[in-house]
Amino acid sequence: MATALAGLDLTAEVVTGDSDEPARALARALNIPVTANARPEDKLRILSDHAAKGHHVMMVGDGLNDTGALAAAHASIAPAKALEASRNAADIVVLKDSFAELPLVLKIARATRRLSQQNFAIAAIYNCIAVPIALAGFATPLAAALAMSLSSITVLLNAQRMRYL
Repeated sequence: MATALAGLDLTAEVVTGDSDEPARALARALNIPVTANARPEDKLRILSDHAAKGHHVMMVGDGLNDTGALAAAHASIAPAKALEASRNAADIVVLKDSFAELPLVLKIARATRRLSQQNFAIAAIYNCIAVPIALAGFATPLAAALAMSLSSITVLLNAQRMRYL
């Protein structure tokens, strides 16, 4: 878990329903702040406090007491072994029992967002150029179909870049 947290390049905090001693041991092992004996409403309050400060909060949880915070977080992750309610409340379910892949999950999410924005830009540029030309009558139906196909192929090829992460 410490390796996964180090690879995230994000501020981390543990809010757990566990008692003080296990929470302190976790705090020492991970070298991050830990809040113990947290009830579901405490987790929601802490999450809301961070969100009120303008932070985008990612929640990772696996228990029944995590479901409210998982649902309320900007992004949330649960492991496959989590309770069904937690898996349903989470945005992402990691199929491994370990969170060692969290840095990879975030890398893929960021790349997906970046490529999606690029694809929207490609489509917008195409529409800004092609639609006025077609409306002015300067494009034959065959030329418009070819241009639309070229735009679609460009978007698909750009999306294929996800394979090379």
